Amino acid sequence: MTGATLKTMRTDVRVLLLLAIVFCGGALVQADDNVNVLPVPDEKGDRKPRLTVVPAYPELARRERVEGEVQVCFNVDREGNTHRVRVRKSTNRIFEKPSILAVRASTYEPLPEDKEMSGIKTCRTFRFHLNPVAIEKPS
Repeated sequence: MTGATLKTMRTDVRVLLLLAIVFCGGALVQADDNVNVLPVPDEKGDRKPRLTVVPAYPELARRERVEGEVQVCFNVDREGNTHRVRVRKSTNRIFEKPSILAVRASTYEPLPEDKEMSGIKTCRTFRFHLNPVAIEKPS
């Protein structure tokens, strides 16, 4: 395969992954208003996000009322795509896969030709938090 074919395939996979997260994961979050997944801004680089995907709250974790936090580190190439996505810290493994998928589907602004790439990894922390639900007692 040529480099152009691989790049096109990679772009197609990212688009499909993004669509799957938006349609499947977004429906889970919208179906229950008491679910929050918060990206924590801990990025110190000067790369600007173009598209930031929020991970879907896993259904099993939501049912079991499990909360947690995941820190994912990755590299960003010249075109703004993420590579070498790895979990750095996690309080519960159930949140790792949605976090990795969200970072892989996210993109950054391309680096201008006159700028030099930095070899520094970028990290992003996601907090999976359930809002308390008030239960009214019958009178």
